[in-house]
Amino acid sequence: MNNDPSSIKRIHLIGICGTAMASLAGMLQAKGYQVAGSDQSVYPPMSTFLERLGIQLFEGFSEKHLVPRPDLVVVGNVVSRGNPEVEQTLNEKIRYASMAEVLKEFFIRGKRSYVVSGTHGKTTTASLLAWLLEAAGLDPSFLVGGIAENFGSSFKLGKSDLFVIEGDEYDTAFFDKGPKFLHYLPERVILNNCEFDHADIYADFEAVKTSFRRLINIIPSRGKLIACWDDAVVRDLSGKAFCPVESFGVASKAQWTARSVEFLEMSTRFEAVRDGVPWGRFETPLAGSFNIKNCLAAVACASDLGVSSERIAQGLRTFKNVKRRLEIRGEARGVTVFDDFAHHPTAIHETLSAVKARYPGSRLWAIFEPRSATSRRNVFQQEFATCFDKADRVVLCSLFAPEKLDASVRLDVARVVRELRARGIEAWQRDSADAIVQEVAPRLESGDKVLIMSNGGFDGIHQKLLNALNHQADG
Repeated sequence: MNNDPSSIKRIHLIGICGTAMASLAGMLQAKGYQVAGSDQSVYPPMSTFLERLGIQLFEGFSEKHLVPRPDLVVVGNVVSRGNPEVEQTLNEKIRYASMAEVLKEFFIRGKRSYVVSGTHGKTTTASLLAWLLEAAGLDPSFLVGGIAENFGSSFKLGKSDLFVIEGDEYDTAFFDKGPKFLHYLPERVILNNCEFDHADIYADFEAVKTSFRRLINIIPSRGKLIACWDDAVVRDLSGKAFCPVESFGVASKAQWTARSVEFLEMSTRFEAVRDGVPWGRFETPLAGSFNIKNCLAAVACASDLGVSSERIAQGLRTFKNVKRRLEIRGEARGVTVFDDFAHHPTAIHETLSAVKARYPGSRLWAIFEPRSATSRRNVFQQEFATCFDKADRVVLCSLFAPEKLDASVRLDVARVVRELRARGIEAWQRDSADAIVQEVAPRLESGDKVLIMSNGGFDGIHQKLLNALNHQADG
C-alpha cells in the first residue's frame, strides 16, 4: 500500500460490520484516526460493538457517506464493483486499500506476527492464545473474528511486539483475490486443519490447499509452523515448510498431545504431554475434543515464548470463550439455548459432539440455517445428511437468499431432511425463524439443550425462542 499512515487522518470503511472490519475500525480509532463506515447488514454483536465505541455507522451505501472526503477508504471483501461508495472512490481517485493491507502496514509491520489459520477453530485458538499471553503479563496485541469475552473486544493494542491475528484464507478484496493471511508477515503460524470451504471463491479442494501452501511458504526460516498432526492434509502441507515444524494432536503421534481427558459439565480436564513427557495438568471451560486441540496449539505457542506451565494453566482455567462459540444465550422453562457460528459439516458435527459429551443425559436439538456461501451450495449435500447424527431432533431452515444461486448448485434442504429421517432422526424443515420457533417451542421439555447454528443473525431466533418459552411458562 503506497500510503504513509502518518499522512492519513480520516478513514472510511465500506462493509464495516464484518467481524474483522469492525475490529479494524476500533483499532484505527484507538490509534487516533477519525473513523466511520457503512454496511447493509447491521446486526449484533458487531453493530453494538461499534456503537459502544462511538464509531459513526451508516446503514446502506451512498456516495454521500464519502463527504467530507476521507483520506483513505478501506474496502471490505464482501464489497464489489457497482457499490456506490466503491464507484465514488474510484471515480474521485480517493486512496483505497484492503483490510489486510491496512492491518499489515498500520499494525503488523515491525511486530512479531503470530497467525492462527485453518478451516476451523481459528477464532477460538487465536483468542485463547492472546489470553494466555495476556495472563502471563506479555501484553500482546490481537485481532480475531469475534468478541473474545475475556477482553470484551475483538482486538487489543498492546505495548509489546507480539501480535496475534486470526488468519483467514478467504480472498482479500475485489481488487486482490489472494487470501488475506498472505498479508500478515507471519513469524509463527498455527495450522489447525485444512478442509474444503468457501466454495464461492475456491474451485476445488486443491485450490484451498494451494492457499495454505503459499502461507507456509512465507514463514521465515527462523520462524515456526505449529501444525495439527491429526489432519493428514496438514501433515502433508507441513513437509513443504522451510522453517521448523512443531506438531500437536490427540489422535496421532504428535510432539504435543493430551491424555487422561475428562469431559465434565462445566469444564474439560486433560494432561498435556510433550515428546512423551508429562508437561502439565490443565482445566478449561471449553467443551469437546476439538477444543482440546485448540488448547494444545495455544499451549505449544505460549510455551515457545517461554510461558510456564503454571501460567498457562491459570490462563486456560480463566479463559471465558468467544461470543457465538457454544455461547449460552439463556435458559427458560429448564431449556438451555446455545448459539454457535458452526456452518461447515465438520464444525456442526464437532459442536454437537461437544454438547453431547458435556450433557450426555440431555435431549439435544440442532437448529441450523444454511447461510454461508458454502453451506447454501450442494457441495456438502451428502455430508449434511450425516453431520447431525449426535442430535436427537433436527430443524433446518430453508436456504438464506436462494435467489442468489442457480438452482443446479443449491443445497436441497428437503432431501437432507428425508435422509435424516431415513437414519432414524426426527427432522423438519421450516421457512423462517418464526416458523421454527412455532414448531419447536411447544415440543421442548425441561432439560433439553437447543443448539442454534448459523454464521448470521438468524433473525434473532435465540431470543424469540426464549421469549416463547417464557410466555408458555407465564401461561
